[in-house]
Amino acid sequence: MDETNLVSLVSRFSKGDEKAFLHVFNLYYAKIHSFLLKYVHSNDLAEDLTQEVFIKVWEQREKLIDVKYFKSYLYSIAKNHTLNVLEKASRSRLVMGEIVDAYLEGSNTTEENIWSKEYLHCLNLAIERLPERSREIFRLCREQKKTYEEVAALIGISKNAVKNHMVFSMKQLRQTVERQLGISLSILITVFFH
Repeated sequence: MDETNLVSLVSRFSKGDEKAFLHVFNLYYAKIHSFLLKYVHSNDLAEDLTQEVFIKVWEQREKLIDVKYFKSYLYSIAKNHTLNVLEKASRSRLVMGEIVDAYLEGSNTTEENIWSKEYLHCLNLAIERLPERSREIFRLCREQKKTYEEVAALIGISKNAVKNHMVFSMKQLRQTVERQLGISLSILITVFFH
């Protein structure tokens, strides 16, 4: 896409044009995902972070009016968001480490099991509150480890529609989990869906 078309697209997107946003999303999703994969070395976590980046860009779309170089801006947001998540994860490593250990090792200590159960319960409640189609797609992608292509073929929608449902689901879950638990959704999903 040439620079003039991109500027026009970003301008429309900054004014709330959802079609322009989806075009930008589809144009840059794979590139941002590949970029973040170099930082986190986990395809699922890179997908989650990529979706969170696009949610953040959408939520801050009014700022795009002042952005001269959108691609640089997008990569900067992606890098900073990922580093913030990794930093937050390292700060809460002690607590999360205990939760991860309890979950992965099947530890029977009461306190660790309570933490794991509370976090998992909160995540499951948030998932149940999603619209039916979004919930179905989320479960297929996260619990059954299906790719977007596999889910699209299975339920008869496009891969982009699957991505859009996942972006919506991640936004809803992120808001709920961060509000109720004060931890990153990416960390919680990594713990319970890996």
